[in-house]
Amino acid sequence: MTLTRGASARALAIAFALLVAAPAKAQRAIELDAATIIELNAAFDAGTLSSVQLVTRYLARIAAYDRQGPSIHAVLRLNPRALETARALDAERKATGKRSPLHGVPIVLKDNFDTRELPTTGGSVLLDGYVPSRDAVLVQRLRDAGAIVLAKVNMSEFASSGAYSSLGGQTFNPHHTDFSPGGSSGGTGAAIAAAFAQFGLGTDTGGSIRGPATVNGIVALKPTHGLLSRTGIIPLALSFDTGGPMARSVTDLAIALGALTGVDAADTATRRSEGHAERDYTKYLQPNALKGARIGIARDYMGFDTDVDWVVESSLHAMRNAGATIVDVRFPKWMLEAKDAWYTAIRFPEFAPQIAEYLRDTPAGYPKTLADMLERTREMSSISAKGSAPNASRWAKFVNELASGSTDDYRYRAVRDHALPLLRDVVNGVIASQQLDAIVYPTQSMKPERLEAEGSSSAPDAMNIANLTGFPDLIVPAGFSDNRMPIGISFLGGAWSEPKLIALGFSFEQITRARRRPVTTPALPGEAVVLK
Repeated sequence: MTLTRGASARALAIAFALLVAAPAKAQRAIELDAATIIELNAAFDAGTLSSVQLVTRYLARIAAYDRQGPSIHAVLRLNPRALETARALDAERKATGKRSPLHGVPIVLKDNFDTRELPTTGGSVLLDGYVPSRDAVLVQRLRDAGAIVLAKVNMSEFASSGAYSSLGGQTFNPHHTDFSPGGSSGGTGAAIAAAFAQFGLGTDTGGSIRGPATVNGIVALKPTHGLLSRTGIIPLALSFDTGGPMARSVTDLAIALGALTGVDAADTATRRSEGHAERDYTKYLQPNALKGARIGIARDYMGFDTDVDWVVESSLHAMRNAGATIVDVRFPKWMLEAKDAWYTAIRFPEFAPQIAEYLRDTPAGYPKTLADMLERTREMSSISAKGSAPNASRWAKFVNELASGSTDDYRYRAVRDHALPLLRDVVNGVIASQQLDAIVYPTQSMKPERLEAEGSSSAPDAMNIANLTGFPDLIVPAGFSDNRMPIGISFLGGAWSEPKLIALGFSFEQITRARRRPVTTPALPGEAVVLK
């Protein structure tokens, strides 16, 4: 049978209509807060996402949730040039390709990292409006890799006390705004948990990256002291201070860490990283790394909270099922009793001379010494016209820091020269004697605190062991308490063991999948990342 010209045309039209109506090959979409940097790059390469679109989506989340909705109050100031930078990086990608996996990726910075186009205040009214002349070394490295500074975020003022600052006020935990986001990197922790950026930088002197990581349910690393530059970071105590990445996945943390490493001529501590630092930590993202691993569990930090113990025991069960051997370890009683005093003996005397060195570069009109800072706070007892308010709990520490003696004092030198090496030897001895790949412990022995109870816990704190020794400590989400707040687990290793910790943490992350989006900051319409 033959078809007339009209019938043929109708048949072609029907065939075309059927072809159009046929289902296209399904596209895969992933929620923005779950997308890794690897997946963002796949979307960039496929043309389903641009840096401008990604920045716009994160800005939309900040607009919806930081001062509206749950009002997380993590962001101190947005970068007004973020979209302009994103457009330039999109054009550069099209013309010459990407600089690195971080090309066009938005990040946030704790407000003690110097930034040349945004104020750096340490969260304090004392430095309100201060704009440094150059970026911190870590910030410059991220910019060189193509990352976009989207915002500066709130912090505990001068990196000490609770998650409050005289300039930024109180930051709230996005899992439940009656709870603390932790200090001192609480703004970064809350911002990353709420998906205000892809990852962020915090700083850690005595747990200030890791506390916010666990209570906000995210991944974070306090690296080996000397792995990352401190140049351009407002100091608290340089014997312990370090920056570090905070992210929603071990994958993103590994990518960020590789962009941050390298010797800095202005920071002598980084010379120790030669031969240890790497530029690509993604090769350690090994899903089977727990198989055959020997993991020590620090039992000294359990038995204080049923919820925390349940999550940790469940985590150990998961590790055993993945092929790990779990070994109970205990630290010497005298070390546990002395370590907090050793920490204070270093931390307090260092602040005065080191903050004075930092303030030397500020313009006239800003305080130049800790004594100046204390004097000015004495005149601030009410709410200012800008809305800033006193921060009595932090400012009171100025008195203690001024009265703590000098770094020439025998008490300081005794701890620095003898106690800290002794503690390193003890922790190294525990690891070596049991042939451990890492020691794990609950990052906090008690479940997250409500704001009114912040700082009231009497449970022992394991986090400053990593600072006193200078060793790395990786935090990975492990579960939730009965009040639906996150609980994290720490992987502590010897110096320069970041590759092993990343491998173990990634393996643990993949078998547990414990991270959850905060209930107060749900996905917005149209923000998912489409992958071809």
